[in-house]
Amino acid sequence: MDIKQIITQMTLEEKASLCSGLNFWQTKAVERLGIPSYMMTDGPHGLRKVDMSAGHQGLAASVPATCFPPAVLSACSFDVDLLHEMGVAIGAEADAEDVRIVLGPGVNIKRSPLCGRNFEYFSEDPHLAGEMAAAFIKGVQSKGVGTSLKHYAANNQETRRFSSDSRVDERTLHEIYFPAFEKAVKDAKPATVMCSYNRVNGTYASESPYLLTEILRDLWGFDGVVVSDWGAVNERVAGIIAGLELEMPGVSRVNDEKIVAAVNDGTLPEATLDLAVERLLKLYESVKGDGSCPPYDKDAHDALAQKIAAESIVLLKNDGLLPLKKEQKIAFIGDFAQNPRYQGAGSSGVNPTKLTDALSAAAAFADVSFARGYDADNCEAADAALAAEALTVAQAADISVLFVGLPPAYESEGFDRNHMRLPKGQNELIEAICATGTKVVIVLSNGSPVEMPWLDKAGALVEAYLGGQAGGAAICDILFGAVNPCGRLAETFPKKLSDNPSYLNYFGEGDVTEYREGIFVGYRYYDYKEMDVLFPFGHGLSYTSFSYDNLRLSARNIKDTDTLTVSVNVTNSGDVAGKEVVQLYVSPQEYDDRVIRPRKELRAFAKVELMPGETKTVELSLNKRAFAYYNTVISDWHVPSGTYSIMIGRSVSDIAATLDVYVESTTAIPKRADVNTPIRDIVRMEGGAEFVQGLMKHAPIQADADAAPGSIEFMFMKMLPDMVARQLTMMGGPDGMTLEAFQAILDKSLNMMGVYQK
Repeated sequence: MDIKQIITQMTLEEKASLCSGLNFWQTKAVERLGIPSYMMTDGPHGLRKVDMSAGHQGLAASVPATCFPPAVLSACSFDVDLLHEMGVAIGAEADAEDVRIVLGPGVNIKRSPLCGRNFEYFSEDPHLAGEMAAAFIKGVQSKGVGTSLKHYAANNQETRRFSSDSRVDERTLHEIYFPAFEKAVKDAKPATVMCSYNRVNGTYASESPYLLTEILRDLWGFDGVVVSDWGAVNERVAGIIAGLELEMPGVSRVNDEKIVAAVNDGTLPEATLDLAVERLLKLYESVKGDGSCPPYDKDAHDALAQKIAAESIVLLKNDGLLPLKKEQKIAFIGDFAQNPRYQGAGSSGVNPTKLTDALSAAAAFADVSFARGYDADNCEAADAALAAEALTVAQAADISVLFVGLPPAYESEGFDRNHMRLPKGQNELIEAICATGTKVVIVLSNGSPVEMPWLDKAGALVEAYLGGQAGGAAICDILFGAVNPCGRLAETFPKKLSDNPSYLNYFGEGDVTEYREGIFVGYRYYDYKEMDVLFPFGHGLSYTSFSYDNLRLSARNIKDTDTLTVSVNVTNSGDVAGKEVVQLYVSPQEYDDRVIRPRKELRAFAKVELMPGETKTVELSLNKRAFAYYNTVISDWHVPSGTYSIMIGRSVSDIAATLDVYVESTTAIPKRADVNTPIRDIVRMEGGAEFVQGLMKHAPIQADADAAPGSIEFMFMKMLPDMVARQLTMMGGPDGMTLEAFQAILDKSLNMMGVYQK
């Protein structure tokens, strides 16, 4: 296809028509020029293709497809190879259904546990989210099917999602809310990026030149198509100018007509429209497929879904109750054991090819008694009859496994939660069964963290999240030891909602939501505050144990332009084969009042499989970004010279080994000094300390750290750093020196060869 030649043959109306969809899921065709129509469907964790031949639109029932574990669980695998494998499978199913673009993955940061769509997002940590997303995208697109990285950007709540305005400072955007998008765009090159519904700092994402052109294209090099979230377009012409090529869904010709009118009246340059059309045609060419629609192996994909779930489930607590033994009297209690909550509610809902519940899967391991315990669709209040039956079954068992969690009515796309509690009836059931004296294992099915008032009474706790269609089988693999648990939490579980850093500002005031916690999201906040949490980021137990030794660095002094290689030996010191997630955190060790930074941040990770007694060396690489923060003076990433601790951990709060490296910055930050600059800032500048010392020779009071506490010399020493330079005119230099003369001396003394700027 000669794209530029085709564009010259198109009418203005045809160009405009390509910029919106044909219907809810398909793009428009221009048959006379050989431009076809393509279908896109939801699919962060499986295909949701609506049967268009039956006239179905929107959220109608979809064709059967494999329901893989949603991102809330798959991220806990910390396994990029597994996410790539999942992407390949979803790409194959899309190709089989002649779907050319899969709408996913979602990489929005989990700012609050209340977000109703958290189940669809990977993590509170941008590095982990970006790595998982990039692997998934590469997998899908290896099958000739495009992806849509979403929802760009700062789309972190469902409340007022069509009108809310996320007010976020520049540094926080670049350190927390942009990096997962940036990583995926640069490393995986998604075919499309989906802009979000909300405003960002006053401008709708769908018409923000800053987001869609300055950052996405100019800074990150994105060369695909920007598509709107469904119904996210506010002003269509402004969107075209900002960089939004495709409006979805296509339900009206009004916006197409606005584009034509804008070109005709000169508001929209036709060259800008031509560029949008060129990008759209390049997209169509890259994802067109060959029309063969090759079939896929449904059983193999179901087995893969089970594998992903089993390797992602997190064992949070185990007082020796797990794995279960066949000879024990085991009771499964809870509606979710038989009727699982396996995916989130909303647009990403998949019609599974099959569905395995835990009660059925348990039959392969042991004879298990069962009591429903509660009705998942109505469990805010306890059901007396169901609860009584559950108590009877529990009292006859050696171990009771309680399946509890959040029903769809508690969390879904489209609305947020207003608390972190399980349904009251479930909490009461847990307390009642724990009171019987039976040993209790709790299995959670939920899309985001919950409070656990009963935690001390349970002997074991399994976070199964939402496990996809084979989640029930995966849970039994973990409970009975067929799979050694190796998932790690991709988010922090706070003790209570008010501990969360966004608590005071999450829903906002009217349409405005202030991100006042800044960069301190998730573990960055809890870790800095040294706050107790239920379970920290990165936490997860195993049926074996792992030890670390011989941590080493490729160098102990580097420049910020160098790459540092970190190596550590990991040994399976137990008697069961297992997988360990090696987590590398970087901690800046020289704190001052110039830059407020988290105490530590995840910068690399790897998953390693080890047989009992086996040792393997894990190597991880760190580049400049691993040590940097986003500096708003230079609008770029900056590494201050200093010492940084390289920490190898089992979680953010369980550090096994640490070594320090000194990193030398190769970039000087422009500094400005004038008569109102504090002395503490002047002495940090090149020549600044000498300048101040020279003036202080004539001061009537001398700062003296050895002076008696409370003396005027001691107090002056304490106050001096925060005095401003003009105050030194009272104690240094000729009598009667003017501020202008003082500024001239300052300029001459602090001329730092391009670093100093007046």
